[in-house]
Amino acid sequence: MKYIIVGAVAGGASTAARLRRLDEHAEIVIFEKGEYISYANCGLPYYIGDVIRERDKLFVQTAASFNKRFNIDVRIKTEVTAIDPVRKTITAIDHNTRRSYVENYDKLVLSPGAEPIRPPLPGIATEGIFTLRNVSDTDYIKAYVDKRKKGRAVVVGAGFIGLEMAENLHDLGMEVVIVEMGNQVLAPVDFPIAAIAQQHIRSKGVDLKLLTTVSGFEKEGENIKVLLKDDDAIMADVVILSIGVKPDTRLAVGAGLKLGPSKGIFVNEYLQTSDPDIYAVGDAIEFANPMTGQSMNTYLAGPANKQGRICANNLVNGNVQAYNGAINTAIVKVFDMTVATTGMASKHLTKAGLYHVVSTTHSGSHAGYYPGAKQMTIQIVFSPEDGRLFGAQIAGYDGVDKRADILASVIKHKGTIYDLEEFEHAYAPPYSSAKDPVNMAGFVAENILHDKLKVAYRDEVMQRRHDSVLLDVRSAEEFAQGTIPGAINIPIDELRNRINELSRERDTYIFCQIGLRGYLAQRILVQNGFDTVKNISGGFALWKVVEAETQTEKILAA
Repeated sequence: MKYIIVGAVAGGASTAARLRRLDEHAEIVIFEKGEYISYANCGLPYYIGDVIRERDKLFVQTAASFNKRFNIDVRIKTEVTAIDPVRKTITAIDHNTRRSYVENYDKLVLSPGAEPIRPPLPGIATEGIFTLRNVSDTDYIKAYVDKRKKGRAVVVGAGFIGLEMAENLHDLGMEVVIVEMGNQVLAPVDFPIAAIAQQHIRSKGVDLKLLTTVSGFEKEGENIKVLLKDDDAIMADVVILSIGVKPDTRLAVGAGLKLGPSKGIFVNEYLQTSDPDIYAVGDAIEFANPMTGQSMNTYLAGPANKQGRICANNLVNGNVQAYNGAINTAIVKVFDMTVATTGMASKHLTKAGLYHVVSTTHSGSHAGYYPGAKQMTIQIVFSPEDGRLFGAQIAGYDGVDKRADILASVIKHKGTIYDLEEFEHAYAPPYSSAKDPVNMAGFVAENILHDKLKVAYRDEVMQRRHDSVLLDVRSAEEFAQGTIPGAINIPIDELRNRINELSRERDTYIFCQIGLRGYLAQRILVQNGFDTVKNISGGFALWKVVEAETQTEKILAA
């Protein structure tokens, strides 16, 4: 049996290594148009920022080591230019010799990845404007910025790679401006979580320009003038384009393979394309979202590696293992903060027509009495019918990763908020609390699901009736330091004795700092004849951040 794999790195290299483990006698050939077959592409921004100082540590395997260990024919700097599915051949060109030749296969695996989006803007080919996708891009960027560490960098796009590049360039000593066309950073997350990250980014002295569109570039001496549609131009020493990526489907289209609605290579549950002898993995494919059934792409290394293993199993043993899709679990370091997301955001559930409930909680990363605990904000979305967990997002510092992994596991296995309540974690004061933040998210969600807690969100509060009551149950000292406009203050510990100051006939919206005292106040009022009482989700802490970022958005949009 002869297998040809087009494209290496995560999906292709994983497929090849698994194939060899399953079949010692197969002929396996990898074609990689670049120079490197297996490298840590997620580490590239950190090499540019001198966090990773040794370039060689980026490489998992070289072509030579891969060949030696796995007895696989690795042909780097060799690009596959065409596929003939009828003859079962590929045409390749060796970029070292410029020689073109044809190679036959029994089974073919496509792992071409994705390519960065470079819109046809005037001046986009100007020297000093880069995209970051591979090692060659990294080398060019690093050589360029190492000579300009006291200069200004403009990062266009505020996705995961854009924010990582902004942080690393800032840490090199550069002045950094982030330009984002949307109204928030990190498009996969909901606005409240993005707002927390935005406040942190601004606190680092980074100029974050949201709702701002780049219209072109001009070379001006040694600098690049970044032209903005509705704002003054920005002078830059270097520009990083992080607008996004798209599946590289050129070979698939040329071979007549089916594409899906998301313009990725269509694969069935066995990662088999519309041609039964051609499989595909990685960033170029699309598959059904496990929750909505709608077709989707994912551009993450974890799913690509897992797909490679499953693909190899199916190639050698027949279609024996189905791929169950990915829920887009991702995490990003944003300066000192960490943001993680898994499953579907509320805004995407709304767009897909899936009714859901949102709950936001704030918890310490570990026991509050043990030094160094830091607050994290967890937002979960779940079904109001059976409590099935649809998605989760976290913004915080320590321990965000492990909570995200727990939540991802529950979502992946179609678990519910009750699974969060009962989740058994390893507890000691330096690592968690007796009730972990994941447990707390479950407890609050259960209270909402069973009407023990009625929550209100910012939009509802902003549109409340003029005769409603906005009740701040924090201490008088906290109230004096700032509150939601129009609120009155009755501290939680005085509420029972001052309950007659409130009207049972009026809608009451309660809040405290993070939600707990508000919940306790609501339980007091409900059991004393107050029928229309809601606790503001996320408390004043979240309100303050979202309000600040919303006002910034209004100014930018004006």
